[in-house]
Amino acid sequence: MPTNNDSSHSGASVNQVYLRNMAGVWRHDRELARRIDAIPDEARYEPEPTRSGELTLAVPNAQGQNIYLHSRYNPVDEAKKLTANLDENSTYCFVVGGLGLGYHIRELASLVSEETIIVVSEPDLRLVATALAHVDLSELLDDDRLVIFPELDKKALHERLEKKSDLMMLGTKFVSHPPSQRIAGEFHAQLRALMTDFVAYCRMTLTTLLANSQITCQNVAYNLPSYVTTPPIDMLRRRFSGIPAVIVSAGPSLRKNIDLLSEVKDRAIICAVQTTLKPLLDRGIEPDFVTSLDFHEVSKQYFEGLEELKNVHLIAEPKATWHVVETFPGKASLLDNRFARLLIGDDVAPRDALQAGATVAHLSFYLAHYMGCDPIIFVGQDLAFTGHVFYVPGVETHRTWRSEINRFNTMETKEWERIVRNRPVLRKTIGNDDKEIYSDELLFTYLEQFEKDIAGTGARVINATEGGARIRGTEVMTLREAIDRWCTREIPKSLFSYRETTNWHDTSKLEATHAEIAARIADTESMENICKEMVELLTKLEGLTHNPAIFNRTLVRVDELRAQVNQSQRIYRIISAASQLAELRRFRADRQLVAAKDTGVKRALNQLKRDKEFVNSIMEASRKMHEILNGALMRLEAAISESKCS
Repeated sequence: MPTNNDSSHSGASVNQVYLRNMAGVWRHDRELARRIDAIPDEARYEPEPTRSGELTLAVPNAQGQNIYLHSRYNPVDEAKKLTANLDENSTYCFVVGGLGLGYHIRELASLVSEETIIVVSEPDLRLVATALAHVDLSELLDDDRLVIFPELDKKALHERLEKKSDLMMLGTKFVSHPPSQRIAGEFHAQLRALMTDFVAYCRMTLTTLLANSQITCQNVAYNLPSYVTTPPIDMLRRRFSGIPAVIVSAGPSLRKNIDLLSEVKDRAIICAVQTTLKPLLDRGIEPDFVTSLDFHEVSKQYFEGLEELKNVHLIAEPKATWHVVETFPGKASLLDNRFARLLIGDDVAPRDALQAGATVAHLSFYLAHYMGCDPIIFVGQDLAFTGHVFYVPGVETHRTWRSEINRFNTMETKEWERIVRNRPVLRKTIGNDDKEIYSDELLFTYLEQFEKDIAGTGARVINATEGGARIRGTEVMTLREAIDRWCTREIPKSLFSYRETTNWHDTSKLEATHAEIAARIADTESMENICKEMVELLTKLEGLTHNPAIFNRTLVRVDELRAQVNQSQRIYRIISAASQLAELRRFRADRQLVAAKDTGVKRALNQLKRDKEFVNSIMEASRKMHEILNGALMRLEAAISESKCS
């Protein structure tokens, strides 16, 4: 670590420290670097020497009282005391409230593994510039292990930390720098809240990924007959530029205005999430688009029993259950999907993608943005339990509950039970009426995603939900106001001409898709055989740690098998898509090995244990993928047979 000479009063030394630090800032956060460099040298604070030879600094708080950021006797010893009781072995991200001159940051970095990241909230850019001019933090900054946030900017926070979320999931702790709290305590508290929400968002995203990885792979594979025969959404890109879009979601507040949506028809693009399709049709309101991405077979109920819908275009993620596309009685397009391209290649059925959405409402928002719609108007997007109910009346879920309803078990009771089922993750948020309202961790995650997405779009976004949670970045108004202001002109009929000119069922690519899947099945068999042999060898190696000669000879074959895996990256990535938990466990085990700092035989045994568990997981995933691909092959054969008969 840098020595005390890093804090020398020499102008040349200070300049070199500053240049080393700023090189790392410029490399990873150019906007922050620009703002720091814009602060003149003379505008920096003037540190004071301490008895130990280090520097300290007094900074005024809001009341004008000078607060010393570090000890006037020995700042380094003080920093060691602050970090002495931190559990550094199980933590891979520390969120520190206050930068000071950076002594506690440097001390913390000396205790943790080389992969641990340190996130610092510090609103005073003059202080940041001063610290970087006097204390060498360049190693942390060069490796992007020190991230500084001077503002409460949710979008910037998400973008800056998204690639680090895996480490944060393994363990995040909050650390307060007491003097900094006395100067800007409210800022640090708010940044800490943003970080807490970000970690919750990452955790929920990861949990969903782990829980649904195999069924997602199966849905995509089983959707291949539709994926290669339905047209892409490319014809919709910017097609409705400047035309308003109304996104109809199934929040409780929709009951207020669902009938008013009849006035929107033909004056705005109506994009309905799948749960609202039947309630809209029941009122004679035919949406232009309906979206689907839910993986569970139950989603087909939203499309069962419908007559032909000539003017409703289904936009579905390939990860949605294959029953949806097969049940929907109208035009459909499946979006680009990375896993589908891994299975069949990039050239069989190229198509545009939309951003991966957490919900059908997010997918509808991305679709509206892709089509160039402006403004985008939310209706029924509560993201909270408005009126203490979960669903808008008339949704399919209510129909399934009808057999259970009696005078002792009302629909209202069922709604409340649906909410309190999530009691452990219930939380309060601020509603559009500025009052607190109940939400839960999952809905709050969706809110986080919307706020991030809205911050990145150039379109005007209007929240006409008239209830629910406040969504930052939106303009709040009633649906009546939104209609009177924005939905005043009829959409030109020519913009919908693509409905008649598009080939909605092109079977010409089915044979090529079948050949690709047959090849992937052979690849999974090869990977399973490699895994079997590798597990046998790793088990053998566990008993050879005290016999280096035989150990090393056996290891040669293990390395040969690893080389075969490295040469088969395509099928490895396909199989890994169905074994996300194995990847997470491997990632965690790698971090723990680094943190443990074991050596010799003990380290070798831990590595072998980690590798054997991982290979066993990949072997099991290979078997599962083989099963999935066989099912997909049968569905493709049925589609080919049907196309030849028609």
